[in-house]
Amino acid sequence: MAQVGLTYLLLGAPVDYFAVFFTGCGTLFLYNFSMIMARPANPMSSPHRRVHWIYSHYRLVLGLSAGALLLMAPLMFTFEFRTLTVLFFTGLIAISYNRPVLKKLSNLRDVPGAKLFIISLVWTLSCVYVPIVELNSTGYFVSGTDTLLLAAKRFLFITAITIPFDIRDLFQDQKYNLKTLPVLLGGKKSLLFCQTLLVLYIIILLIFVDRISIATIGLILVTLITGWLIFKSKWEKNEYFYFLFLDGTLALQFLSVWSLQSLTRSL
Repeated sequence: MAQVGLTYLLLGAPVDYFAVFFTGCGTLFLYNFSMIMARPANPMSSPHRRVHWIYSHYRLVLGLSAGALLLMAPLMFTFEFRTLTVLFFTGLIAISYNRPVLKKLSNLRDVPGAKLFIISLVWTLSCVYVPIVELNSTGYFVSGTDTLLLAAKRFLFITAITIPFDIRDLFQDQKYNLKTLPVLLGGKKSLLFCQTLLVLYIIILLIFVDRISIATIGLILVTLITGWLIFKSKWEKNEYFYFLFLDGTLALQFLSVWSLQSLTRSL
């Protein structure tokens, strides 16, 4: 939800709260769906604390998933047809990540090296393309160049913060023969790749603008914090470090831009 809001802030466009809320419901449903579909034979023997919690509160998870799906249904009628088309293909990719749409195909997450890029693609489509397609459909024009730059930056950032999760699960993925990027490259090279992506993100932030805005400064500050967190993830094994701090940078981007823009307007 914060990432959709960030797109509107960076474009200086009016926020479509239906799109924000729809994305929140969709994220809740799809993440729960992936956990439900990947249920282990004995969840309580899993080394992950989150797995213990989810399957200790399985009815709650099912109820939240059903509630999110029910809330999404009426919200779909607020969108233009082109927006619904993007949402359909985004949802199809997200579901195919865990469950093949066609019997002859495997899960997308099983494609060697593709897992984190698929995750980043779904997030970019949801949080950048959906708001922009909806804005263009309602008369607020966003150029193709601006769309591409915004999508590229978001893709780089989300890919960078996704890699440490796969590094954390490196030995488990090797056990299940899941060819993630860290399995293919190794942990150290994957961490270096993370930092390289963040450097590219900052470069794009700086070179494709007429002037350095307060939003750019906020995003650079968050990127530096993210780089430090990724470096620290080399030693940190606590699950909540990843789900609170690394995932939290997605919300921190929005909060930093929103607070700095609000402060600037009040001065």
